[in-house]
Amino acid sequence: MNILFIIDRIELKYFEFNKLVTNFWIIKSLLERENNVKIATIDMLKLKLGKAYCSCYDSYLLNENIFYKKNSLTEIEIEKFDIVMFRPDPPVDLDYINATYILDFVDRNKTLILNNTNAIRNFNEKLHAVLFNDLMPKNIVTSSFIDILKFLDENEEIILKPLNQCFGGGVMYLKKGDKNTAVIINQMTQNSKRMLMVQKYIPQAQYGDKRVLFLGEEILPYCVQKVPSNNDFKFCEHSDANILKAVLSDDEIKKFKPVAKKLNSMGIPMVGLDVIDGKIIEINVTSPCYFIKEINGHFGCHIENDIADFILSQALEKTSTSISS
Repeated sequence: MNILFIIDRIELKYFEFNKLVTNFWIIKSLLERENNVKIATIDMLKLKLGKAYCSCYDSYLLNENIFYKKNSLTEIEIEKFDIVMFRPDPPVDLDYINATYILDFVDRNKTLILNNTNAIRNFNEKLHAVLFNDLMPKNIVTSSFIDILKFLDENEEIILKPLNQCFGGGVMYLKKGDKNTAVIINQMTQNSKRMLMVQKYIPQAQYGDKRVLFLGEEILPYCVQKVPSNNDFKFCEHSDANILKAVLSDDEIKKFKPVAKKLNSMGIPMVGLDVIDGKIIEINVTSPCYFIKEINGHFGCHIENDIADFILSQALEKTSTSISS
């Protein structure tokens, strides 16, 4: 198949040998099956006379590593691809949103886009987790200083999160009585002008959070625990020491199965839940990290092949549906 990966700019800069990145492993598995995989970033997307195009690089395998031909940009109409993997990282800023608009001009009967960019655009990873509010810690979404102060007074320890950042960026812990309370709230809300996700702090967070992985309606049996980095209360350092083997309980699988089903029905089949003490704290849909290197090491598996199988099966299912209709 002809497949386009739209990845993050920083990821392209350090593309070769980057085995910490989910895309590396998925592309590797797809190339090993002799698929044609090209790579690009969101600034390479364009519209010409109402048609969506992309300037992109060829990728190839050499000695178990992936390279791309840096001097061989080719402009291709996006509908020529069977699959587009849309995986730039947040922040979901204007450039990101504009990229999803470009892909609105791609005929979805011809090209499968994962995750569906219309669905991603309509789903905020922090805010829309509230669709599953019964599975979350107590929370509010607000820009109001008074609301946050009252929530802090009621819950004593809280977490404040910007709505459009990733990898723990800008996330703050606040305890009742902290002398910097007003400063922190005002700074994060930009003096009550910017909304935040505010959650009750879960004490078990000191042991980290689980990454629960979805492919369609399936919850993968592989799981890691992301433990807080040195001198921080949250995971923010992608290193082997901070990513431990974890196990999903039967209760967790039962609780999260409807979440997978709902998100898949929305056009978001590739998802990573962040979970503490059985509660969802965030739903990663933009470019969810599957921690492939670490999972393969902990479980002795090749999870990238499961992901590649799923991607190809989705494209084949779309093709067969289009033919029958």
